[in-house]
Amino acid sequence: MKGDVPSRRDEIIGAVIYMIIAIATCIGIGAVLVVVHEHIHSTTAYLLGHMANPLDIVWGNPVTLDGWDEGVSYSTLFSSGQGFDAAVIAVMPLIFHALIAIAGLYLLLSNHLLRIKWIYHLVFWLVVVDLMELFAYMPGRAFSLHGDIGNINHGLSLSPWILFVIFTPIILYGIYLLYVCALPRMNVLIGGKSRLIRYVILILSAFYLFLFRSSIENALAFSPEMQWATSLCGYAGFVIVLYYCRPAMPWVIKAENRITAELCK
Repeated sequence: MKGDVPSRRDEIIGAVIYMIIAIATCIGIGAVLVVVHEHIHSTTAYLLGHMANPLDIVWGNPVTLDGWDEGVSYSTLFSSGQGFDAAVIAVMPLIFHALIAIAGLYLLLSNHLLRIKWIYHLVFWLVVVDLMELFAYMPGRAFSLHGDIGNINHGLSLSPWILFVIFTPIILYGIYLLYVCALPRMNVLIGGKSRLIRYVILILSAFYLFLFRSSIENALAFSPEMQWATSLCGYAGFVIVLYYCRPAMPWVIKAENRITAELCK
């Protein structure tokens, strides 16, 4: 049995290799999603007759995900009394992200991928990146006067509290499912007997989901949009997940044992 446990050196090498793979996966998925996101904006605007070419988006940095823009003139839409169209254009990519998150969580929590290690890896990080986008909007930018959320609220004449109260709990529930139900499966399939790989999965996913896209930057944005305040949700989520989902927690060990037993059937 002792030979089944990796040596400390092998465990460190394995954790570093997987960390590189996971970071590359996140960067690749993030780059694809941001391109799709902006083209959904532009295609919706094109179909509504407000954009001449749906391919005419502004390209940004595919690693940091900054600088991207759909190229839609929302100010023109609002000034011409077409706020509803502006809201539709703004909301469509968020619906896309929600559908991806739902489908991904369904696959992670079902048994369809339980024995397909690297497909499970891809879907897990797809859901992490997708929930990162959703969390960055709600609660991250819930009170923003600009961007997608600001355009939705302005176009539909909504108080920002409405979307905040309705959708923040839904997104938090998705995050709960990811960490309480899917993470132990990910630990067993990818982590194997390595605790270090488990920590790589936990820390990288929590950093990417809660901090990478919005909380670090928004914490310094002292403005009437309250993004500095909502960014605190990201820091709180990061700390809570790291503490309660760490590999040494009894509930994590119990869940992993249950999954291991199921795989051995």
